[in-house]
Amino acid sequence: MRVISSTGKTSLGFKNSQGVTSFPIYYRTYVETFFINDKVATATYCTGGNLTLEIYNPTPADVPSSPANYPNLKYKWFKDDVAIAGQSGKTLSVNTPGVYYAQIDYGGCNDENFASNRVTVSSSASGSSVTISSSLGNPFCSNGTGTTLTATAGNKYQWKKNGAVITGATNRSYTTNEAAIYTVDVDFGGCTATGTIDLKGNNFNASLNVPEENEIESGGSLSVTVTTNAVNPTYQWFLGNTAIAGATANTYLVSSPGDYKVKISQASGCTVEKELPFKVTIEGEIPSVEKIPNIISVSAAYPYNFWNIPNEYKNQESSVKIISSNGDLVLDVVNYQGDWPPSGSIDIKNVNPVYYYVIHSQTGEKKGSITLIK
Repeated sequence: MRVISSTGKTSLGFKNSQGVTSFPIYYRTYVETFFINDKVATATYCTGGNLTLEIYNPTPADVPSSPANYPNLKYKWFKDDVAIAGQSGKTLSVNTPGVYYAQIDYGGCNDENFASNRVTVSSSASGSSVTISSSLGNPFCSNGTGTTLTATAGNKYQWKKNGAVITGATNRSYTTNEAAIYTVDVDFGGCTATGTIDLKGNNFNASLNVPEENEIESGGSLSVTVTTNAVNPTYQWFLGNTAIAGATANTYLVSSPGDYKVKISQASGCTVEKELPFKVTIEGEIPSVEKIPNIISVSAAYPYNFWNIPNEYKNQESSVKIISSNGDLVLDVVNYQGDWPPSGSIDIKNVNPVYYYVIHSQTGEKKGSITLIK
């Protein structure tokens, strides 16, 4: 603001025609529309609980994508078009039904054009009103990045796929490229509820030529083949959650036990992925993870001539270390196949040697001792 004296003299005082000598000046830092409640028009809280409405801040935060990028800004919050006293932050905790919205507080320069979207908030005794929406509709045709599933607003979230918890999926939204039944447990602050969506893609059919549970002889193999009507499909085979290098054909020859799966991707038209799991065990091998032998023999007279371990630990994601009583590391491998000690490698004389093992796997760590006898 520039003030010029009509007499040409500099004056430190100022008075307008109403006799006011001071007044506030506001700089409109942000002059675009903005949103609350992740742009969703409804929200639910538990009776007796509360819900937090917040200025929406897109990710990545692209200035000036949201007033939330300007921490100096203050806000006015409204319920049913009536200003809520004492609320000026970028969040508002609500515990009564109504229609809420926010406005950037520019004092006398306020403009309704700089107000947020309106959100209808309701209460629920059981939180049973959880819904899930798909950004690309349902069925969806993926553009390569997937469709974003968004749940009814709450305080905490946990997403699941076909009943299994999705690790790290604890935000209100979850993006996926795979058709499946997705559920989300929503904590409304006092009660919880679950929403479900049977997400379908413009899908394809795929099947394996083997059942989900398979058993092969020791030293044998199993040829697994995918049959699919996907357009220009690609394949990737996995042992556990680790991709098998070079295994990208529609057929894979399995020769070791473990939990396998193949991921089929349709790269033409709608980009869709599908996973087919199956398990392979060795006939006659120890079925229980609890039964790890602690005595083996270097002669043929004893049932265990080699130190064996359960199939659950025979995969690329499990490591086995064997240490002598002197502290020497005698074995350090992944995907151990029950072939220690090599025949004739240990000569037992007067004392039965003792070794110690450490197994690291997806389910944790197991330790124990191994005593060798004649």
